[in-house]
Amino acid sequence: MDKVFLEDLKRQEKYLKYFKKWSDQEFKSHPNEEELIKNLKTLSENLGMRDGLMLCSFDYRNLDLAFFAGRIEKYTGVHPSVFEKMGFEATMFIFHPEDRMEMLKFWTLVLESFQQISIKERHSFEYSYTTRIVHRKTKKETWIVGKVRPYLIDGDGNFVMDLHIILPLMNTPKIKEYDWNYSFTSDEGNRVIVSKTSPSKREVKLTKKEKVIVDLMLSGAVSKEISQQLNISVNTVGTHRKNILRKLGARNIGEVANILASYDF
Repeated sequence: MDKVFLEDLKRQEKYLKYFKKWSDQEFKSHPNEEELIKNLKTLSENLGMRDGLMLCSFDYRNLDLAFFAGRIEKYTGVHPSVFEKMGFEATMFIFHPEDRMEMLKFWTLVLESFQQISIKERHSFEYSYTTRIVHRKTKKETWIVGKVRPYLIDGDGNFVMDLHIILPLMNTPKIKEYDWNYSFTSDEGNRVIVSKTSPSKREVKLTKKEKVIVDLMLSGAVSKEISQQLNISVNTVGTHRKNILRKLGARNIGEVANILASYDF
């Protein structure tokens, strides 16, 4: 372990101050907390952490990493013991310098938005982000996609722990900038989505046919395959795809795929 690097993080503590008001909340204990942590370990073992997959869970009571698994050191050049001791600061450090403040702003937006919705809506809340992490020694940049959900919500509805599922991207995304979105199911049963490109809340109401096409798109089917499976013309499939894109507020097919992969309609 790099003791000098660890001491530097301890002295700086540049990012913890942004989340102090969240950690200062009064949290209620959760009777199944130990079991939930064990479930994370089981999940990581079942997944085998293959293909660069990484899991981590932040605890907002003390701003530590409650759990992490995967080849973190390979992509970051930071020894796992540093994350154990300085989880939040170490995590912020591995993000590209140009993305750190964007990440902080979005993280703050997520927590504030979470507090503004009903208890029922909070249990369907999830968000995703696309960003860069930088290897501490080689300076190699790796684009990643993270999908996150609250993992532990206490009796008062407080966001206690989250769960990040992180996957490195094989290729650089077309839009080379930090990107984000979050969503939840409203009390009325509609999916509400907010994204960087469409920051106003909007309810997404897909028709039954559009939902079927969404499932086929996520499975990798192209328009011709979808038309054959649903016995409709390719032009009709194209019309449905355009309507889906419009409803999601996406600028291109890449953003559509990102949003569709992040949310359950």
